[in-house]
Amino acid sequence: MANIKSQIKRNRQTEKQRQRNRMVRSELRTRTKAVLESDGSGEEAEAALSEAMKRIDSAANKRVIHPNSAARKKSRLQKRFNELAQ
Repeated sequence: MANIKSQIKRNRQTEKQRQRNRMVRSELRTRTKAVLESDGSGEEAEAALSEAMKRIDSAANKRVIHPNSAARKKSRLQKRFNELAQ
């Protein structure tokens, strides 16, 4: 346990940020799963894909995930979605 005032504050800030990042990652996984569980056709599936892509971009912009990781996730998700649609 830290006994320096600035380190105690830093620990509090880090924990808050960790919780925020966790929420973003969790939402990202939830949206991705919704796309994969859809049948791949119809407006509902398209909306799920759009929302998932938006969440991935948002996570990358917030630097929760690396931008290259976001691009890879989007690419793989789009590829899986296209396979479902056929």
